[in-house]
Amino acid sequence: MIFILFSGGLDTRWNEIKPILWKGAILSTLGVMLTAIIADYAVYSLLDFSLLEAMLLAAIISSTDAAAVFSILRSRQISLKGELRPLLELESGSNDPMAIFLTTSLIVLIQNPTTPLAALIPMFAQQMALGAVFGYLLGKAMADVINRIRLDYQGLYPVLTISLILIIYAITSALGGNGFLAVYLAGLTLAKHTFIHKRSLLQYHDSLAWLMQIAMFLTLGLLVFPSQLLPIAGIGLLICFVLMFLARPISVLLCLLPFRKMTLEDRIMVSWVGLRGAVPIILATFPLVSGINKADMIFNIVFFVVLTSVLVQGSSIPFVARRLGVDEPIKSSPETSDTEPRRENWESLIKLEVLPESIAAGKQIAELNIPDDTWIAVLRRDGHPIRPGGSTILQAGDRLSVQSSGPSLELLRSLVEKREGSKDES
Repeated sequence: MIFILFSGGLDTRWNEIKPILWKGAILSTLGVMLTAIIADYAVYSLLDFSLLEAMLLAAIISSTDAAAVFSILRSRQISLKGELRPLLELESGSNDPMAIFLTTSLIVLIQNPTTPLAALIPMFAQQMALGAVFGYLLGKAMADVINRIRLDYQGLYPVLTISLILIIYAITSALGGNGFLAVYLAGLTLAKHTFIHKRSLLQYHDSLAWLMQIAMFLTLGLLVFPSQLLPIAGIGLLICFVLMFLARPISVLLCLLPFRKMTLEDRIMVSWVGLRGAVPIILATFPLVSGINKADMIFNIVFFVVLTSVLVQGSSIPFVARRLGVDEPIKSSPETSDTEPRRENWESLIKLEVLPESIAAGKQIAELNIPDDTWIAVLRRDGHPIRPGGSTILQAGDRLSVQSSGPSLELLRSLVEKREGSKDES
């Protein structure tokens, strides 16, 4: 789950989620709570569960997984218009910590019936605050470590990032914060920076996240006993349909009520893209490990919810998107390497020289945080061409062949031509 959350943050583009930050934050906190409350009422009415046991099951199935959604859309060559894609990415990546907090808190309440419900409020504030602070600070530190460390082999950098992810989770959890939120925000913070081997590390962690999800579903299959499924099949399916057609739509419509500019079609699409995936599978093992009464039944019901959600919602998402008119074709973009510009733009390369005592002199290219639309194609040093990488340290007198747009070019020009500590004339 740690690697899935980190990859979700790393794949999220800050400039895309910034305009919809409040929408995503409300959906990932209040939306999860409302979904759990509505589903709790259905579980309590249908099953011989106590109120806390019903709430525990509802909390486990309250979070969404958009990774599977976008995999389905990509396979059908479909994308979502406007703010829908970044909104769903932000919600799915940031709502897991809330579901995890609800699940673990309810287990504590079930095991310790004398614990007052009000005691969860300061615990929630502490976990979320520390998780956010440590996630942001350690994410920045992670970018600095990746850029400054000198590893002889490129293949060691994924090992480094895996170690740093585990350290971030461990430190945050040990100090009383929400380690899952910290890991997600660390990935989001790291994505804002330029670091060595960025493209290859993004691809590696995306692959690792998919491998972890496969492992989770395999684990679900190993822990499920078919003989125990038939007696609860009807109830499990009924709870799933309550979740899909009542709990999720009502919570989404209420949370997005203040945002008048969103169309009804957009709201319906957000409510339908409530696919359950890997996280409920892991959360369903928490009651089993904790020895909660009726944990086996909770696990089996989660199986029906996840399976039905994937089959029904997952297979119908492209159809629903077309019917609502919120789909658009995926725009294909040519692949480029980490440092090499597209060849059709080579004729427009601009020459720059690294001046003595400039900001760039003595620094790695990755430390300059050059925009994504800027490529340093060739570096000439003492008349000899060098193929630059993120770890290449610029020296005074280096001549750069650059392809870039107007604002980004001026930014790079200021880095290589202005002295460190100098101020703009404006």
